Amino acid sequence: MLTSGMKRACTQLPGLALIALLLCICGCRRGVATDGLIPIHFQTDWYPQPEHGGFYEALLKGYYRQEGLDVTILPGGPLNSVEQQVAMGAAQFAMGSSDRVLEFDSQGGRIVAVAATMQQDPQGVMVHANSPVRTFSDLEGHAIAAKPGSTWFEYLVHRYNLKNVREVPATYSVANFIQDPSYIQQVFVTSEPFFASKAGVPVRTLLISETGYAPYRVVFTSSDYLRQHPNVVGKFVRASVRGWHDYLQDSSAVHAELIKLNPALDPQQMQFTWAALRQGHFVDGGDSAHIGQMNAARWTAMYQQLSDLKLIQRPFDPASAYVLQFATAQ
Repeated sequence: MLTSGMKRACTQLPGLALIALLLCICGCRRGVATDGLIPIHFQTDWYPQPEHGGFYEALLKGYYRQEGLDVTILPGGPLNSVEQQVAMGAAQFAMGSSDRVLEFDSQGGRIVAVAATMQQDPQGVMVHANSPVRTFSDLEGHAIAAKPGSTWFEYLVHRYNLKNVREVPATYSVANFIQDPSYIQQVFVTSEPFFASKAGVPVRTLLISETGYAPYRVVFTSSDYLRQHPNVVGKFVRASVRGWHDYLQDSSAVHAELIKLNPALDPQQMQFTWAALRQGHFVDGGDSAHIGQMNAARWTAMYQQLSDLKLIQRPFDPASAYVLQFATAQ
């Protein structure tokens, strides 16, 4: 998941093993819609992982079916364009981030965020424990392994007036980090630090959200689908929020399912991620009543930040990129 989260275990598999895994995952549909259930395809941003836990909880507990939905969760990957998939109707819903939604819509796209997957973004920068980099200003003169074109990177350069910082392509692995004491890379603080620590490498992380650049992680649909099926959108959001409430209390059932879907997952890694999501209040923002909810002021602030970075290609009303009514207190 970097921007969609970098899940090391999957991407470190040999080629044939990875192909076999993807075939297994893609074959894990939840049946054909029957009894009047509405078929829904939900596109995630990475391979099955704990950061998707609430959605799998809702699926396993039948919350979607109780709402009259037959939901299929589709795995993502490093090459997926989830915005395009939803815009073209290949999926009714997908995971993303509020900055990407705004950028996509400014390019003529027509997608709308309908709920927050995470109140706080776990995206950050990971350095070795003894690295001289203690603050974001200290990145001057260093290279950062990141997904090319990452908006947060542009923001850091602008925010801290970094004149000599380089972006190198992310490898979606911690192997280079473990071997090179000076290596710096983009991470989800809920994931990559586990793999580094497991290899005996102490780390520190800097959260991007602490710089003032704080996008939501969101679920979005197309504006056409929202207009045509507002009741379905409400049902999907309501069931998903229920799932997240439950998953944050007990992860056991979901983790057992994730291992089936993605055998490369490490049970200890999943426990690490689940604990990090809870302790960092990434999903609930410190109050479980806020799960799924969004704030108009944060969307406006994000739009302005992107405008300042000249990443909004066509000015538009940012309020058209999100709706607030579906994710209300449960």
